[in-house]
Amino acid sequence: MRVDLYGLAFETPRVTVHLWSPWRASALEHRLFELIKGLPRVELEKSPDEWRLLVADPKTWKAAVQAVARVLKGWQEEADPGSERRTWRWLVEGDTDAHGYEQTGDPASVWLLVRVSLERGTPGEPEKGEDIDLEGFSVRVWANDIA
Repeated sequence: MRVDLYGLAFETPRVTVHLWSPWRASALEHRLFELIKGLPRVELEKSPDEWRLLVADPKTWKAAVQAVARVLKGWQEEADPGSERRTWRWLVEGDTDAHGYEQTGDPASVWLLVRVSLERGTPGEPEKGEDIDLEGFSVRVWANDIA
């Protein structure tokens, strides 16, 4: 299937959405995961340390990206006006060895992570910024099988 993330297009057999250590994940990470879980044609897999959503339909993927954006835009709007500014962005990362495999031995893939930023301060005070990676929530775009 072909998946698109704001103009970056990937050919992939499937996408997996992870919620790592669900008992430690933040409320925002749970909101993102639960919203995608409610989409049609999504399969849920649970293990003790992680929950996974399997997405193999491009329309479902598009709806998932839109749902994540809606939740994060709502989170931005919850900021205290005048003293807090919130932003968010997707981080795209991946690594591979010379043979096309990740350090775990799986075929190379691209990981999509979310980073949120908080900037706090009032007039007359220096701004205090903080970047927080939502490490409990991530998306794996699988590589096509390596021959």
